[in-house]
Amino acid sequence: MKTQISVIGCGWLGLPLAKKLISEGYLVHGSTTSASKLNTLSDFKISPYLITLNENGISGNFEAFLTSSETIIINIPPGLRKQPNKNHVAEIKHLMLAIEHSTIKNVLYISSTSVFQNEIGCPTISADTKPNATTSSGRQLIEIENMLLENSKFNTTILRFGGLIDNQRHPSKMLSGKTNVAHPDAPINLIHKTDCVDIIHKIIEHKLWNTTLLAAYPKHISKAVYYSEYCKQHNLPLPLYNTTEKSKGKIIDSSKMVQLLNYTFKIEP
Repeated sequence: MKTQISVIGCGWLGLPLAKKLISEGYLVHGSTTSASKLNTLSDFKISPYLITLNENGISGNFEAFLTSSETIIINIPPGLRKQPNKNHVAEIKHLMLAIEHSTIKNVLYISSTSVFQNEIGCPTISADTKPNATTSSGRQLIEIENMLLENSKFNTTILRFGGLIDNQRHPSKMLSGKTNVAHPDAPINLIHKTDCVDIIHKIIEHKLWNTTLLAAYPKHISKAVYYSEYCKQHNLPLPLYNTTEKSKGKIIDSSKMVQLLNYTFKIEP
């Protein structure tokens, strides 16, 4: 029997991840903020917990959620689009304190390549590039990453994903028919949910701790070409682009992750 893992945030990415870990023989504790989803977790043999982080603490039986787990996967987006003034750092501080007093030895924090600014010239970003985001969300992610990496009570690996997609969740669908779309010459940095799940599983299997990784499919054609081609293929109205300003972007280099995990991407966006 493999070890027990706690997955906090069993939603769009966390649920298929938890199912994958179950299929590989792990025991999984999974959290949700919605009581209506508890039965769904149970149906997939995931031990369900109703847990919510907030700036003042943690609600729910978090002690039981962590009990006997060796690894926790933190898969909670900052949520600043809906709550712009939210202090996500404070939420993670409460979580980190709870982890310190648990059996957890390893933390895998799911972050984002948004910790890097988009710039004119679209520089190549590697795992060793220093984060420089200026947005509230980006700055909070940077602070959380550093806070976890500097904690000596557990091992931490930071995994920064590019734009997350699957067949239902695709940026081209959101941009279809829109006008004045900015940065048409910026490169895409996307990754399919299937690859996200496989990469996380490989990190667990390889016990790859105390490092920082970037993950995006190594295809970086311009957004204008990519979005327009997708819309044509799916009979969607084409987006119209703002070509009067220089495009800002970046190219995410996943080579460190590929090398350390001997990883081959499964699905091209």
